[in-house]
Amino acid sequence: MLRALAAREAAALAPLHARAFAPPEAWGAVALRTMLEMPGAFGLAVLDAPPAEPVPPGASPAGFVLARVAAGEAELLTVAVDPAHRRRGFGAALLAGAAAAAVLRGAEALFLEVSEHNAAARALYEAAGFREVGRRRRYYADGTDALVLRLDLAPAGGKPTTGS
Repeated sequence: MLRALAAREAAALAPLHARAFAPPEAWGAVALRTMLEMPGAFGLAVLDAPPAEPVPPGASPAGFVLARVAAGEAELLTVAVDPAHRRRGFGAALLAGAAAAAVLRGAEALFLEVSEHNAAARALYEAAGFREVGRRRRYYADGTDALVLRLDLAPAGGKPTTGS
């Protein structure tokens, strides 16, 4: 089950982000709040609750995604799934939700960067239909390259766009 995030939730999201990423890559509450307050930004949380059951008040998310849309393009800023909840489809649900939300905001393509060494994330993105369109050399703190990936989105009520 997905729900929208608000900037006021940043402090509660920071520990989850810290569990999902190595220390140099983890974002604190200030960074998360800043991301959510940017023009065009949005966030979605995935909750570990069956769709037919009500979500308990104050339930902690199993993961979340932050993204932003500008000038017809969307960028995934971060996708974080708690290690205790991985391999259960939450990452795929977050990607699908972010893509749908980006389309509703006018995006025709969704971009992200991923470490060339992050095999699990790369497999998730490939399964979602992303393709490599570039590389950022020594992008991460550990010196690894980032692969730039793109997903072509279907405009609201339209056919999928074609990428370059």
